[in-house]
Amino acid sequence: MTERTTYLDPDRRDPSSRRIGVRAFRWYAKIELDRDGYVDALTSRGYDSELPAAYEEAVERARSACIERIRCDGYPGEFWFVGGPRWVTLHVQFPHVEAAVEALRLAEIDHDYGELHALADRLALPVDDWLAPGERELIRGIDFDAPPHAFLRFLRGKAKKYGVRLNGRATAGSVWVRPTLPSAQKQIREMFPAQYPGWVDRWTGYVESDDAPFRPWVGGRDQDLSYGATPVQFRPAETPTGNACPCGMSLKDLSDDGKAHNAHHVAWAFGIRAPKNLEWWSDLAVVTTQSPIAWRKLAYKVARMPQRENHYDFPSWSHLGEPEATPQNVRAYLLQANGCVIGYLTAHDFNEHRRWKWQPMRRSF
Repeated sequence: MTERTTYLDPDRRDPSSRRIGVRAFRWYAKIELDRDGYVDALTSRGYDSELPAAYEEAVERARSACIERIRCDGYPGEFWFVGGPRWVTLHVQFPHVEAAVEALRLAEIDHDYGELHALADRLALPVDDWLAPGERELIRGIDFDAPPHAFLRFLRGKAKKYGVRLNGRATAGSVWVRPTLPSAQKQIREMFPAQYPGWVDRWTGYVESDDAPFRPWVGGRDQDLSYGATPVQFRPAETPTGNACPCGMSLKDLSDDGKAHNAHHVAWAFGIRAPKNLEWWSDLAVVTTQSPIAWRKLAYKVARMPQRENHYDFPSWSHLGEPEATPQNVRAYLLQANGCVIGYLTAHDFNEHRRWKWQPMRRSF
């Protein structure tokens, strides 16, 4: 969208001519009605230059609705505009630019504020419905258009403002919310109903329904992501001593305290190659997609470490979903040293160019 100017008076060269300018930014378009010269002309003639109260009310409603829409889309910044009768500013999404320009033109020339109110009604967000009692799924493309994590962050801020605990979770294409009202906030609403119009009756008589929909988040009432899981198996990471070793390594150098033999033996036994700066102190935990949710979450947290360090697009392990087998026999290896998990490898998605390489499995457990 290019910058453009719409003139409201016939003589464009007149210093008192009013104009509407449109300027595009990344998240929104800024629409500004320039009345600076017009106000000076009115003041010099002794007329009142202030905006009518109905005009200011309509502009404020439209401005608030537009800003809420932009914030709902994930915009994290601030909005700057000059108040008063000289400049009237709106920040709108790009699909609503023409409607906003026309609404300002009608309000300024014809003193018709209906289009500003219509714009505000059209862009008003149903926050009261989103934060109503009960549990619901808000679907992207139907209830909102922003990325789910951005929309959930916006909704959390609204819930905090109203004193409601959101209990929400973002999924791939939707957001699940289950708003609850703490007992302290409930008492405040009952004591001061005038401060919370429409909220007292809504929450006072609400009873939790037994027919709650399926919730995708971990720890839900109707979902146990560890049901039917296979216990995690621990494999010893110690290497045998002596000259004869099934890994086949010969000509062992005793000056390095067996470190080269240990690295070779682990690569042969477990199918993984240990980094040079990693010492194998204790047992190795083998986590699969059929393991309990606690172990899968631990593997996911450790997987985030190489993701952040090496700037990968996504972690190499996911803990979502119920326990189930995968055709690739996906598994993660957690190495524990001195009570802390310090190593992590997966069996299917570490490519050759990465620092920790995956070696094909050479023997089964």
